[in-house]
Amino acid sequence: MNTPNAYFEQLYSDSADPWSLTEQWYTQRKYDHTLAALPHRRYRTAFEPGCSVGILTTQLAARCDSLLATDRVAAAAELTAARTRDLPQVRARQLTIPEEWPDGRFELIVLSELLYYFDDLTLRDVLTRTVRALEPGGTLVTVHWNHPAPEHHRTGRTLAPVLSAIPGLAMLTDCRDPDFTLHVFARQDVQGRTPLSTAAREGLL
Repeated sequence: MNTPNAYFEQLYSDSADPWSLTEQWYTQRKYDHTLAALPHRRYRTAFEPGCSVGILTTQLAARCDSLLATDRVAAAAELTAARTRDLPQVRARQLTIPEEWPDGRFELIVLSELLYYFDDLTLRDVLTRTVRALEPGGTLVTVHWNHPAPEHHRTGRTLAPVLSAIPGLAMLTDCRDPDFTLHVFARQDVQGRTPLSTAAREGLL
């Protein structure tokens, strides 16, 4: 079964920042890696489910024209909305995936510290919807903690082979830090072609 919602509700009832995201150098360093790995300077549309308190959201917003940030816990969505109130390109909503997957397609989807909460069946559903929601040539970023935790079904390391086997995606970046695993994928077009690299797009090759 998936990690129950009551687990997250209790975390946010006990603290406005359950994982101390605003304080840790580890977290900021990981976010720096995430942003640096994005192959495009800017994205028109982006989706960040599991946004928690919106720390990464505010940093992604600087690279996006429109960013939908969601969390299944109302308190988390409200904290993100408050943190991004001066960023008109950000919409923060309470939303549970995969059941309440948003309409439309996105040029960027960021799945950060999220996928290990799902059982195998739900994980497959989430990943299928993710690929369908990505525009051809769009970017998928995944980043997950490598160490076992009682409430996690997998780690970043054990998610890696699952993600690399998804049809329709081409891996651009494979970062194996001791503490987290970060992947960047590009959505292939209908002919199965992978988008040009950053250097190729800028005429360096």
